[in-house]
Amino acid sequence: MPPRRARSSWSAVKWIAAILAIAVHVTFVLFLIFSVNWQNRKPEPVTAELYVPPATEKIEPAKPPSEPPKPEPPKPQVEAKPPPVEPPKPDIALKEKQERARKEQAERERKEKEKQAAERREVERREAEKKEQLEKRLAEARERQAREAEALKAQAQRERQAQEKIAAAGARVKADADYIRRIQAKIRGNVVVPPDMPGNPEAIFDVVQLPSGEIIDVQLGKSSGVRAYDEAVQRAILKSSPLPRPDSPDMFRRNLTLKFRPLD
Repeated sequence: MPPRRARSSWSAVKWIAAILAIAVHVTFVLFLIFSVNWQNRKPEPVTAELYVPPATEKIEPAKPPSEPPKPEPPKPQVEAKPPPVEPPKPDIALKEKQERARKEQAERERKEKEKQAAERREVERREAEKKEQLEKRLAEARERQAREAEALKAQAQRERQAQEKIAAAGARVKADADYIRRIQAKIRGNVVVPPDMPGNPEAIFDVVQLPSGEIIDVQLGKSSGVRAYDEAVQRAILKSSPLPRPDSPDMFRRNLTLKFRPLD
């Protein structure tokens, strides 16, 4: 008995499945038939009314009925593509860009510094040239002033030496004249002027003496014209030996020229 019950229940399930399959197929066939009939449906007839115009009006031929507009086929829809999304740049490219920008900035700063340094060196060079030219002019002015001062000093020294020479010469001439006057004074003291001496004639004698003043020679250089007076003066010269010596040894004169007049 139990096996029979299982066989009967199994048959009922098969029947239900078969019925459902048939129903599905029938429904599908009906759907196909309905779809074909709908697509093959005949167009409805179009009716038109004719209008007869009056005799005076021009009759125009009737226009054929316009065909209904054909439905436009649907345009294919173009899907809008989203804009391409650029992939994010890697950090390496960004770092390289930053490094390149940093190098360019450093290069610009370096060039700017070099330009400023060159301008500063040019200004310093010009200032150095101006300073050098100024120092050169000052040195030339100092040298010129030194030469002028040296020339003035040398001129003053020459003038002083000339004046000293003139003064020394004047002093020597004065001392020499005083020395000669002292000799003449001593000799005149020994001259015996002859009586009845006419006029005041001049007699000149050349005397040679030693440094001690001793006379070694007397010569008549120019006669007074009166022989007695010339002889009297010659005797007086010899009698006056030794002659007075000068105040300074460098003023000693070995050869003397002595002039005498009876009225001096």
